[in-house]
Amino acid sequence: MRIGEIAGLVGITTRAVRHYHHLGLLPEPRRLGNGYRDYTLRDAVLLARIRRLTELGLGLDEVRDVLADDAGRELVDVLEELDADLARQQGEIGARRERLGVLLEQARAGRLPAEGPVSPGLAELFGDMARASERLPGPEPEMAARDREVLTLLETVVPEAEGARLVDAMRTMAGAPGALERAYQVYARLDALADAAPDDVRVEETARALAELVPDEVVPDDPAELDDTAFAEVFFADFSAAQAAVLRRALRIAAERAR
Repeated sequence: MRIGEIAGLVGITTRAVRHYHHLGLLPEPRRLGNGYRDYTLRDAVLLARIRRLTELGLGLDEVRDVLADDAGRELVDVLEELDADLARQQGEIGARRERLGVLLEQARAGRLPAEGPVSPGLAELFGDMARASERLPGPEPEMAARDREVLTLLETVVPEAEGARLVDAMRTMAGAPGALERAYQVYARLDALADAAPDDVRVEETARALAELVPDEVVPDDPAELDDTAFAEVFFADFSAAQAAVLRRALRIAAERAR
C-alpha cells in the first residue's frame, strides 16, 4: 500500500502518517525501487491502534509508552490515569457550567455589567457601584470605570483563591457606611488630576483619601516591588503622571498602616 492508501484505510491524513513516522511511533516501511514507501497490513494494524489510543485522549508520548509494552501492562496504568484526568475535567466543566448559569441569569435579568462576564461577587460589587453612581449628580467619573476594568483584569490573571479574596475584601469595604460615596469622591478627584503635574499639592491629599479606602487584605507588603513587574509598567502607564503618583503614594500609605 502507498501512504495515501493506508491513510485512507485507517481514516487519517497522510500528514498524520508522516508525523507518526517523525515521532517514531510508526516504523518506516521498506521502500520500493521508485522510492515510495510500501506499507503492509501489519503497518495498518499498528496505525489503527495509534488512532484508537489518540481518540481515547492519550497524548502521543503516552501512546509511545503503550506501544512499547505489548503485554498491555502500561496500557492499564495509562488508561487509569486518563480516566482520572477525564473525571477531573468533568468536575471542572460542571463548575464552569454552574458559573455560566449565574451569568446567564444575570444577563437575562439585565444585570450583567458591561465589564462581564465576571464572578458573581464582582458582579454584585459592580452593581453596588452602579447604584451609588446613580445617586450622584452628573456623569460617572472616568476613574470609576477604569477601576472596574482593573478589578476585572486582576480577577482574571491572579490565582482563583487570591481573586476571591480580593473581591471579598473589596465588597466588605464597599459595604461600610458611606464607603462608596467616599470612593466616588476620590474617583472625581483623580479625574481632576488628569492634566496635573505629579508634584501638584492635590496629589498627597487625594492619595491619603484613597488609602483610607484600600482594604489591608489587598495591600502588598512592599509596594515598591510592584514597580519592578511587567504588570505595574503597563498599569501605571495607563494613568497620567499625577494619577500614577496618587496610586503609588496611596499604596505606600496603606502599607504603612497595615504594618
